[in-house]
Parts: sequence; C-alpha cells; structure tokens
Amino acid sequence: MNFIANNIKHLRELKHLTQEYFANELDISRERVASYEQGRSSPPVEILIALSNYFNLPIDVLIKNDLTSATDTSFIKIGDQRILFPIKVNEGNDDMIEIIPTDASAGYLRGYTDPEYIETLNDLKLPFLPTGKHRAFPIKGDSMLPIKSGSFIIAKYLENISDLNNGSTYIVLTYNDGLVYKRVYDKIEEHQCLLMVSDNKRYDPYYVPAEEVLELWEFTCHINLTEYDESEINTDSVAKMLTDIGVQLESIRKKIS
Repeated sequence: MNFIANNIKHLRELKHLTQEYFANELDISRERVASYEQGRSSPPVEILIALSNYFNLPIDVLIKNDLTSATDTSFIKIGDQRILFPIKVNEGNDDMIEIIPTDASAGYLRGYTDPEYIETLNDLKLPFLPTGKHRAFPIKGDSMLPIKSGSFIIAKYLENISDLNNGSTYIVLTYNDGLVYKRVYDKIEEHQCLLMVSDNKRYDPYYVPAEEVLELWEFTCHINLTEYDESEINTDSVAKMLTDIGVQLESIRKKIS
C-alpha cells in the first residue's frame, strides 16, 4: 500500500507549514502540493528525492510506512537520516515498556518500524527505570548464562552506535539474525563490525557488519520467570549473580544521578 499522500500532508502539518510555504520550499506550485496530498497525482522521482531530503527520511519510509500516528519524537536519527520509531504512551503521556512476546520475536524484525505492530504489543510501566525508551525482550537458549532461557531483558534504546560501551550487554536487532542478546564490542574502526560475545564460553564469538545493525538496546535489568534447578545453585554461580546485580545497581545509580 502507498501512504505517500497522507504522509506528505501529515509531515507538512507536523512542521506547521502552509501548503503555499511548503510549495515554495520545494519550488513547485501550491496546486501540485494539494494534488499530492489528496492523492490525485503521485510525486515523480525528483519530487520524492526532494521530499526525502526535506524531511530527512528515506524514500521507502515515506512510501511504505503510515506515518500519520508519528510525532517528531517518533523518529530516531540514524546517520544522516531518520527512521520511524513508533512508541506507546499511556493516558498520562508516559512512555510504556512494550513487551516482545517469545513466540513473536521473529515478527519484531518485520514490524519494528510499524506503528500498528507496536500497538498490538502488551506493555508495562516500571517507575524505577532510568530515563530513556525501554522495551522488554525474551531470551532463548543458554548462551548468556546465568540469565536463563525464558527470562526477559529490559533494555534502553541506544540512539547512536558510537555511544556503545565496550563489553556491556545489548539486545541487537540485525537483518540476518533478528534479535540476539550478547556482550558487544565496537570493532567498527578495524573491521566495520561489532564483535558479539556470549557469556557461555561454549559459544564462539562472531562479527556482525555494522551496516546490518538495525537497533541496539542496552541492558538495564532482567526478569527471570523460571526457577533455578538445585544443580545451578552453587557458590560460583551465586557469587557471579551477586556481582552482576551489584554492577547493574551501580550502573542504574550512575544513570539516575
């Protein structure tokens, strides 16, 4: 479906521009702007390029995504352009934590820029979290023990990959792997990649090209929904968990202060 007509009108109105002023900005007539917004004609390639440059959004986002529910804060800057970043708020206009369900985590790769998909997700509010946009992601497998399969990672959106803290853990969304949770190291200068490392040493580290990274979410806390087996509760594992908790609390304390 082509959303270009409604998107042009909505983005123009977000900037509080009249059709006449907007037409002058694009060096076209007001009648052409009205025709595009009403769907009576479609913008040619040169106008699509001009719209992309003016709104600082990719052409495919302008055409393929319904942006009419977006506000200025619904866009995140990636490089020299922005992508649609749909969010949910409650009646008090507070950001909610969307919960990505375990059986639909693969669908997140298809719907992460779709406001309608985000709207279908369950949500919650955790008042103790530091400022920033958070989501809850399910964990599968044992690559990041002692965090167990079935747990949820609450993570904060990282707007700029250059702000990555080497050795910290992140939820990473990529074109090829979908959602993964790993300890991440910045190797962009040397290899144009991120190095992904599992805490479980049975899994080998691997590289992901930086250009394939769609989203980065920095670990804030986790929720374990399963009991620990007796065999898992030993001195080493308890000591590691207590150390991790201390590090997490100190990290949260620094962010809050």
